[in-house]
Amino acid sequence: MSRQVILDTETTGLEVSAGHRIIEIGCVELVDRRLTGRHFHRYINPRREVDPGALEVHGISNEFLADKPLFDQVATEFLAFVAGAELIIHNAAFDVGFLDSELGLLGGGTRRISEICAVIDTLAMARSRHPGQKNRLDDLCRRYGVDNSQRELHGALLDAEILADVYLRMTGGQTALALDGQGDAMQSSGNGELEIRPVRADRPALVVLRATAAEREAHRERLARIGKGGSCLWPEEIEGGASGAIL
Repeated sequence: MSRQVILDTETTGLEVSAGHRIIEIGCVELVDRRLTGRHFHRYINPRREVDPGALEVHGISNEFLADKPLFDQVATEFLAFVAGAELIIHNAAFDVGFLDSELGLLGGGTRRISEICAVIDTLAMARSRHPGQKNRLDDLCRRYGVDNSQRELHGALLDAEILADVYLRMTGGQTALALDGQGDAMQSSGNGELEIRPVRADRPALVVLRATAAEREAHRERLARIGKGGSCLWPEEIEGGASGAIL
């Protein structure tokens, strides 16, 4: 069984070296590349002010965080949720740096997150697959057709859910095969199977073009020429309705 945890955090500011702290952790679980519905989500009182720039990004205020638990009050539950899993994180160096800092503040020889879990950075993965392109989470949503319309502000749980969808599409091979150029598609489920999306009721009717008598005759002549060099795998006669193209 392959267990992965998609993780995201929100913080009081950008630099852990400046004493900034985690204020939100969001995780969703994948088992064998399928969402299980299990998740971990906590807001955390950082015991310091949220920078104005960070507030503009995630909208989580000092007042909202005032009655939330401290990191040491949620750490045991968090570590139990991620233990032994493969962590999938976008820009992993940022989140891992903050998690390691929080674990270090606990004391008691608490381990670094990389000693508890393997870590995969989807930003590094995206840069390798799409060199020279923008690879922020919003950029990947547009590239892989993931709906991020609810992402007006950053939020750890929402971003983890979105990243899970992006990761599955980015690592599942071909993800969308347009049938009519207007959004009907067969989509990879991430495990090698195809999920067929229903055709919209307002989709225009398909145009069927039948081969003409002259085209069928030309086809028979072509098969005859092929047959002279050996056996021909195609039938010798093409019925009038059997040779057509759907456009």
